[in-house]
Amino acid sequence: MELIQRPYKASKFAPQDFISNMPDNVITNILDRLPLQHAVRTSILSRNWRFKWTMLTQLVFDDNFFLCLSRKGENNRGGIISRLLLHIRGVIEKFVLSMLKFTDINGFENISHWILFLSTKSIKDLTLRKSGTQVKLPTHLFSCLELKHLELYNCIFNPPPTFHGFPNLLSLKLCAVKFESSELGKILTRCPSLEILDLRLLFHTSKVKLADIAKSENLKMLSLCLRNIDDVTICSNTICELVGSLPKLQGLDLDFQDQYKLIKGGAIIRFPTSCLKVLSLSRIDLGNIIQLSCVFEMVRHFPNLQTLEITAVKHDAHPIPEVEHSTIGLRKMVFRYFAGSENEVCLIKYILACSPFLKKIVIHPHQSLSSDERLMFTRKLLKLRRASPLAEIDFD
Repeated sequence: MELIQRPYKASKFAPQDFISNMPDNVITNILDRLPLQHAVRTSILSRNWRFKWTMLTQLVFDDNFFLCLSRKGENNRGGIISRLLLHIRGVIEKFVLSMLKFTDINGFENISHWILFLSTKSIKDLTLRKSGTQVKLPTHLFSCLELKHLELYNCIFNPPPTFHGFPNLLSLKLCAVKFESSELGKILTRCPSLEILDLRLLFHTSKVKLADIAKSENLKMLSLCLRNIDDVTICSNTICELVGSLPKLQGLDLDFQDQYKLIKGGAIIRFPTSCLKVLSLSRIDLGNIIQLSCVFEMVRHFPNLQTLEITAVKHDAHPIPEVEHSTIGLRKMVFRYFAGSENEVCLIKYILACSPFLKKIVIHPHQSLSSDERLMFTRKLLKLRRASPLAEIDFD
């Protein structure tokens, strides 16, 4: 008896491929969240998935990506990036090139060509990080007017005379960046929508005037190294006036490294309408009476401040300044590299005594403190008077 071969009919209980049948925008959203090398590998799943990765809108070429290439014996990193870019069909919203360990991308010409290509793809988020020789940014970058986020590391920033700014830029982070013919102030005034500005790690010769920063009225977060300020001298009044001129500022991060221009200020105006909620002070020498006084003055004159973060450096202590006690609204304090000096204890004592809403002080001790010294300081701090019955001291 001859067997009749019937056509195969899928069982209604067989698993269905829901992912492949999803709309393209949903699949793209999923692929954008994968490491780039994994997103490209989806091309081998099936014929239907062969070109799905070409719809990517976010491309991250970081050290993990380049490490993956090295393990496969691929050395032409620049050529691979160029070929991948040419396959992308739609817009590229985010592009990250981070080469801090792998520096060979076949020269500057590749970066120039990539940025020229990105300028035609409606790029909105661009990050360039490269170790080694500084890269002079190509002029094509300054035609990317849809940019919202820009991060540059180890670059030479030299806008052309025709540059009128980034009208949509929301955040700007510059690290080890050098300026040739244009001052940073001119650039900032041409970015009217700027909300986040990070200048903590500028190239040492790059300077910025506080008056230029004060023109960025929409700033919400500001990070700044005081040694890059172009003013001859700086005092707590200057810093407080800067905050007072930025009505939307919520977070301020100041780096006091190698700060020799800070002088003692006079009377400070209280800023009751300031929105500043988080104040971070990095590499500050609390043994220096001027810098310690600066902390007291800033904490006292911003009544809406809720979080104070201090990263101290260990130096010999000078006499403790006289401090006027007044109620402050701090909720939390984080103290890093606490060495146990009288000045440091004085500051913590002041915070505890003047903060009726304080919930927690987190203290990370300096590595030089022994276990016995940590225990001694823990007991000493726990005995200090507290204005808040809820205040806890976490000596980590």
